[in-house]
Amino acid sequence: MIDRYTRKEMGEIWTLERKFRVWLEVELAICEGWHAMGVIPAEDMAVIRERADFDLDRILELEETTKHDVIAFLSAVEEKVGPSSRFIHLGCTSSDIVDTANAVLLTRAGRIILADVDRILDTLESMARAHAGRLCMGRTHGIHAEPTSFGLKMAVFHAEFQRHRQRWASALENIRFGKISGAVGTYAQLEPELEERALTILGLNVDPISTQVIQRDRYAQYFTALALIAGGVERICVELRHLQRTEVLEVEEGFGKGQKGSSAMPHKKNPISAENLTGLSRLVRSNALAAMENMALWHERDISHSSVERVIMPDSTILVNYMLHRLNGLLKNLRIIPENMERNLMGSYGLFFSQRVLLALVESGLERQKAYELVQGVAMRCWRERTSFEAAVRADAGITAHLTPTRLDQAFDVNYYLRHEQTIFSRVFAQRTNNA
Repeated sequence: MIDRYTRKEMGEIWTLERKFRVWLEVELAICEGWHAMGVIPAEDMAVIRERADFDLDRILELEETTKHDVIAFLSAVEEKVGPSSRFIHLGCTSSDIVDTANAVLLTRAGRIILADVDRILDTLESMARAHAGRLCMGRTHGIHAEPTSFGLKMAVFHAEFQRHRQRWASALENIRFGKISGAVGTYAQLEPELEERALTILGLNVDPISTQVIQRDRYAQYFTALALIAGGVERICVELRHLQRTEVLEVEEGFGKGQKGSSAMPHKKNPISAENLTGLSRLVRSNALAAMENMALWHERDISHSSVERVIMPDSTILVNYMLHRLNGLLKNLRIIPENMERNLMGSYGLFFSQRVLLALVESGLERQKAYELVQGVAMRCWRERTSFEAAVRADAGITAHLTPTRLDQAFDVNYYLRHEQTIFSRVFAQRTNNA
């Protein structure tokens, strides 16, 4: 299913062919740097530019013998280039190529995800504005609390995804560092000038100091930021799953013609997209933990991180790309059911007005604890008897001794709960404009 829905652009980044193509980009950038510094003669550089290439099958064939992918890659390129290939990989260690290429690949993947997040932000803003003023019940601990609006629910998610975008942009900038500094990072067989020239060609920054590798805190930030995005997707999906429960049914996932919900029960329409996305977020989080485990390598480098990254780099970026794409479709096709929101709003007999009555009593001069006891007594009786809270309050002598009918009218005005909705909207959406 993931392959079916993942956008082609992201999938192509992580093919074996593309990996080796980016390795070749790095090797050629290094050659260009050496050439500019007078180390590679013009005639040899011309040959390298013209002939540098490889056959993927040949690399894989050579790797069967060498048991070393970089050496197999270099050997395949050398066969194409001929004698001028003596200048390729000059002074470099394998990680100069691999880590720098990783930075290129992770940056390219990261830019796709950044665009995906922007699409989610657009969708959430559109939904928030479309459903401004759409009263629904707010719940804490799963229990009716006070009214909110469906627009505000979406605005909360929008504000969170703004933060995801900020974190992701920072992680993306922090991964955009390469290194061409040699076996232990001392430039013993290389030059800092070469590194700067080559990385400029590749659009990368120079890591101020490296060992044989780029330090893996950069990777840990990248994959942790992905995990947080996945957590944001899950948070929306958990909300939608709860709202789609039969007893609530304030929203419903789109259900296409011919779609089936259950092999046994023909009536079922399940929140399958939200459930799938909830599960996938667990995978992305586990990969973030693996990235953090990769930080502590032995001395100037060991190879324990490499096998992990071969898995988590494609998996996490493809998964998050897919998750954001699917979430956007889920939100755009979500069925909103206003009549059920209205029904559920009064499903607890208007008990959500309790704080308004409490504060009105306090404003009238009654001690808070005394006011609390009065209101709680009426509320609990209404809950037991399943009767209207408003009617019970208006009939209670202890409360009406302190509050006039006009003041009670104000306390039971449901529109009062959304009086600051537009103020909140202006904060949320102005923030996105400021961060653009």
